Amino acid sequence: MTQTALFWDKISKKYAAKPVADEEAYQKKLAMTQAYLTHESKVLEFACGTGSTALVHAPLVSSYTAIDISPKMVEICKNKLSDTEIHNLEFKVATLDDYRQFENEYDVILGLSILHLLSNYKEVIAQTFKMLKPGGIFVSNTGCLSDHMAYMRFILPLMKLLGLAPHVEFFSRKELEQSMLSSGFIIEKAWLPPKSKTSYFVIARKPES
Repeated sequence: MTQTALFWDKISKKYAAKPVADEEAYQKKLAMTQAYLTHESKVLEFACGTGSTALVHAPLVSSYTAIDISPKMVEICKNKLSDTEIHNLEFKVATLDDYRQFENEYDVILGLSILHLLSNYKEVIAQTFKMLKPGGIFVSNTGCLSDHMAYMRFILPLMKLLGLAPHVEFFSRKELEQSMLSSGFIIEKAWLPPKSKTSYFVIARKPES
């Protein structure tokens, strides 16, 4: 198991118990996403955490696969799912790399609160583009720390060394948008919640042709 998986395993129970920081913004993000979901949608969510968002969206689509690198996170997801009547949702321990063979496969892919935790986030955006069907949607929520928390660049490496934080990439909203555009996406919506200076919500579309 990787150090990243071990980190998220370690904090999984605490993470699951943590309330949503900005419930109003979270509900708006759910609604904005659901405007792009249909009963025919095939959806993949990577880095699904404890599955809360997947459980909300799954009843609205045809199939929903939610993956995470942490076995304990996925265990929490499966326990939540067992208390529902949802039958089109599957939680799996996996990374996006495990799905690299799928091209033009999904109608919607979600990567929430994850791109800033990936050293290869540009490659992940490009892979997501390939995995989407023409006209498909990529929904992301990303901590763009260079815009307002650049000082954390010097603090987080020490926290990571002590096992108190995961790896974090520093880039701006403009840089994130440019990475998406360079991969071929068209940005349809971009929203920075009023109470947040870093949490950038973007809905991007793969062109039809």
